[in-house]
Amino acid sequence: MKTSDFQPWLFCVEPFEGESISHFLGRFRRANEMTPNGLAKAAGLEGAIARWEKFRFNPPPSRQQLEALAVLVGLEADRLVQMLPPVGVGMKMEPIRLCGACYAQSPCHKIEWQFKSTQGCVGDSHRHKLSLLSECPNCGARFKIPALWVDGWCHRCFLPFEEMTKHQKLIQV
Repeated sequence: MKTSDFQPWLFCVEPFEGESISHFLGRFRRANEMTPNGLAKAAGLEGAIARWEKFRFNPPPSRQQLEALAVLVGLEADRLVQMLPPVGVGMKMEPIRLCGACYAQSPCHKIEWQFKSTQGCVGDSHRHKLSLLSECPNCGARFKIPALWVDGWCHRCFLPFEEMTKHQKLIQV
């Protein structure tokens, strides 16, 4: 067996429904003990991974970039496209926003929380009708980028995201 025949193995990470690319990439990197630069280098996407984890999509990911990443993470490129904002939808890079009720149901950051047009958890797929949080209601710390969310709690005071639901305001629809 030649050295060139050896392909390193990676742990597969299954994406959640509606998960943002930032959160998915962070979970994938942690499962495989990779840095953003390490993942970018392995996929041949130097610089892109760190930008995407911060919701910086200017320029938007090309089909070729998504296909290279898809091969590495073991997904179809079209599945990665679902983790990005739709064409023409503006993104809020900050503050990072969260619905504690959604997180309790599916522990991930949803891409739609960062859409400029999203005012709260009120869409067809959401029954919560709650405002989104942009900081911990207990200590006031702004949420880190989703790629850095490890345990599902505030990085400063450790209040679980699910428990933040009681601090979200009801939205009249």
